[in-house]
Amino acid sequence: MSRLHSAALAAALLSFAGAAAAQTSGAAEGMAVDRLARIAPVMKDEIAKGTVPGAVTLIARNGKIVHFEAHGFLDSGKTKPMPKDAVFRAYSMTKPIVSVAAMALVEQGKLSLRDPLSQYFPEFKQMKVLVEQRDGRGLTSRAEVPATRPILIWDLLRHTAGFTYSGSSPFPELRDAYLKADVESSVGDVSTEEFMKRLAAIPLAYEPGMRWEYSVATDVLGLVVEKVAGKRLDVHLEETIFKPLGMKDTSFQAKESQLPRLADAFDADPLKASSWKANRIEADPGKRYLRGGSGTATTAEDYFRFAQMMLNKGQLDGARILGRDTVEYMTSNHIGGLAGDPLPTTGPGYGFGLGFGVRLAEGNAWVSGSTGDYMWAGAGGTSFTIDPKEKIVGVFMAAGPSTRQHTRFLFKNLIYGALVE
Repeated sequence: MSRLHSAALAAALLSFAGAAAAQTSGAAEGMAVDRLARIAPVMKDEIAKGTVPGAVTLIARNGKIVHFEAHGFLDSGKTKPMPKDAVFRAYSMTKPIVSVAAMALVEQGKLSLRDPLSQYFPEFKQMKVLVEQRDGRGLTSRAEVPATRPILIWDLLRHTAGFTYSGSSPFPELRDAYLKADVESSVGDVSTEEFMKRLAAIPLAYEPGMRWEYSVATDVLGLVVEKVAGKRLDVHLEETIFKPLGMKDTSFQAKESQLPRLADAFDADPLKASSWKANRIEADPGKRYLRGGSGTATTAEDYFRFAQMMLNKGQLDGARILGRDTVEYMTSNHIGGLAGDPLPTTGPGYGFGLGFGVRLAEGNAWVSGSTGDYMWAGAGGTSFTIDPKEKIVGVFMAAGPSTRQHTRFLFKNLIYGALVE
């Protein structure tokens, strides 16, 4: 037998052994092996249809990985096979991480949810709100009026600060103001000082504390964390979350060694050019404010470790990041009775905690799940779900900004379809 054939046989045997181990583990954890095996063909079909170039899927139950596979390709041209350790732009999956960092500071007595934002950034002390007014003829117009209460740190965590995003702004005046000021640093490199100055000069979309509105709030929160910790956000997260959890491939800048593993979207994806330009994960993050709402790159296995820490009530492999009660508090609904909800990201039936969408009931949703399961997703095509009742973590990684809603719900259906015990 030639050396080449021997190597091929050895690789095949290792692959078979790995598959057998995964099957044994899957069966042992109440996940049906044949049903987990459905995932690869479904991903293959989606790749063939042009949904995404490739994907990495990971499912764990009871803290044990029962499914971990790479599918398709790393690049738009479908020339590089997708590796399991592919690096993805995490976008808004950065938000839960920064929220955890903030709550760790709360646990240490260095930060309080009752603190006004202006305590850390005085620019926000006297905010205005854009409101609709009706005159005697019944005609409506919008005017700026003083906010009735300050923005609190709690508001930043639960997206009730009154901020918005340019792409989802409820008013064209705010959209134009956000774009003109380049608040999201999508075009140029906006410094921390300029970001805060420009954002504070724009009126709020809503009164603080009155409505859930997805926004740049977590970007602001990240800079509060920076100020309280006395370190740049990327350094603080590396020291307090990434390194303790063994998240070796997660950072605010893709390292030179990671670039060959950086997943790309199809060139034909209509959102790729603008999304990738705004993210700029290859660039030096020190040139602009560190975007705590969307700035990291990560891998499926790294994010699994973060998610498993949350499922374990704040600890993983001896590293404690949060206390048990803090995790339960963060993953409870904090927007009951308020207008607005995270439906575009979570689907119906979800409220919002502190950094996570939280399921309110077994039903009234687009996909299976459990009361109290929580999740979030990224604009680049990534998503995760954590189910404390079933002790499940699911991580989906793909580069597909235009198809992200389809893929996140598809994967969640595949997870729960494999659950048999």
